[in-house]
Amino acid sequence: MQEIKTTLTEMLGIKYPIIMAPMFLVSNEAMLKAAARNGITGAVPALNYRTDEAFRAAIKDIKDSVDGPMGVNLIVNKSNVRMEEQLKTCVELKVDYIITSLGSPRKVIEACKPHGIKVFCDVVDITYAKKVEELGADAVIAVNKEAGGHAGPTPAHELIPELVKACTIPVISAGGVGNGAQLREKLDLGACGISMGSPFIATFESAVSEEYKQACVQYGAEDIVMTTKLSGTPCTVIKTPYVEKIGTQQNFMERLLNKNKKLKKFVKMLTFYKGMKLLEKAAFSSTYKSVWCAGPSIEYVNEIRSVEDVVKRLIQEYEEATATKSV
Repeated sequence: MQEIKTTLTEMLGIKYPIIMAPMFLVSNEAMLKAAARNGITGAVPALNYRTDEAFRAAIKDIKDSVDGPMGVNLIVNKSNVRMEEQLKTCVELKVDYIITSLGSPRKVIEACKPHGIKVFCDVVDITYAKKVEELGADAVIAVNKEAGGHAGPTPAHELIPELVKACTIPVISAGGVGNGAQLREKLDLGACGISMGSPFIATFESAVSEEYKQACVQYGAEDIVMTTKLSGTPCTVIKTPYVEKIGTQQNFMERLLNKNKKLKKFVKMLTFYKGMKLLEKAAFSSTYKSVWCAGPSIEYVNEIRSVEDVVKRLIQEYEEATATKSV
């Protein structure tokens, strides 16, 4: 298979313009190593590690095992009380890039620039994209309507061209890619690469429960719903019977407390904590309280496979789509 050369591949020194998206609870060292060995790159949420010691050990393990680049996702708003500690660790251990989410990346960019660490920022619109560009971001990640987790409001076919036109820094697309034809489509829209997560959940390297993996195989795009009950911010999950039972919207009291200026910060933190605990329990054990994060791209997950197989099929499909288009 031929290399696919874009700004992203040149920036990170990878064969294919694909970031294995950082997924809360799902991403792990085995997945990132497999990504690097197969010509792409992976990122892991810093919040996947309970302690700084565990976080440091994971970064060192990945760096000692493979030559390819690795990234870390940092939540940069006030809900992440460990952000500064996590940032310090990333800089000291020289991760290759950081993906920032849900807040201002100013501190991250200022800390990383002197050390040559790239900073990619999640954005959902032109206004925020221009702000992070002015702060010195190396690229924006266009989180579109089909993304898993915290999705944006705008379809990829609108968001990517808008950002490409408005920004001078590269645009990476997040959401709506489950096969090679869709990868081709995002590059044709002007993206320099993609961030893809959900198809990697059902892989051998993933440490989540078999139930979670099988859910990604059995459910499809029409089974993905948006909920505000996990983090206070709209988040995509699989519509399991339990999700149907509890609903997807915050109740009256939760909405009321979120509007109280004095209590809003603490309510959001509590909602986030409770939601993450629920996700953690469901991800690693069999429970009737099944709340599994995933995006619409699970439509193209038909079996549990290796990371290598997912990448190979994606690139083969990309080449087939490219050949068809050139005819």
